[in-house]
Amino acid sequence: MTANTLVRESLLDAAAIVLPVRCAGCRRPDRSLCDDCDAALRPVARLDAIGDIPVWSALSYEGVARRVLLAYKDGGRVDVVRALARALRCAVAEAQRQTARAPGEADAGDAALLPVLIPSTRSAWRRRGYHPSRSVLARAHILVPPLWRALRLSRQTADQAGLTATQRSGNRRGSFVASRRLAGRTCLIVDDIVTSGATIAEAARAIRAVGGRVAGAAAIARTPLRGGGRVQQPHSGPWGDAACFPVSK
Repeated sequence: MTANTLVRESLLDAAAIVLPVRCAGCRRPDRSLCDDCDAALRPVARLDAIGDIPVWSALSYEGVARRVLLAYKDGGRVDVVRALARALRCAVAEAQRQTARAPGEADAGDAALLPVLIPSTRSAWRRRGYHPSRSVLARAHILVPPLWRALRLSRQTADQAGLTATQRSGNRRGSFVASRRLAGRTCLIVDDIVTSGATIAEAARAIRAVGGRVAGAAAIARTPLRGGGRVQQPHSGPWGDAACFPVSK
């Protein structure tokens, strides 16, 4: 994160505290995020798949989670970033735990996954003034630092919102280029919301094209799928603690 970005986001955080606000989840006055909505954002790890790519998410993109994410991304409500960082950390931690090798296997304790962030379009950056996923990831206190700008856009794409699954796939196809620094690295793609999976699939293609390995993807939220995905409670399993530090509420 650049110094200018850090200063801008610090000023936005301060403004949210000083100025009167309403809960981003239910519009209750005088609270950035009320206790009920904060509880509704309690992360629970869920595993789905996009083709051969496992995808871990922590929230279902509906109800309170949807309203808070929209307020954050399109309403400038950066005061909720801490709660969203808690959710992203949960998804990343579960991805790390499940992709580790079991004790006793050869080469147990592989290096932690390298977070690789989905890039933002120029139009989205101009509209918001910040990269939503990058800001959340920076606050999630992941032990392994991401390789910033490991993915970049080879062409500008349209906003995915409102597009059909087929249109989303065509919109993203061939739009990412990965850094050659990812060659030989085991990567975890990081995004805020997963819908059709077209963005994740394109990111995986670009990473593999330069010799990187894709262990999966982690997201704050996933749109509800018909009969898909199994919910998993995050925990420290027999493979040890996830590679993350705690995030305060």
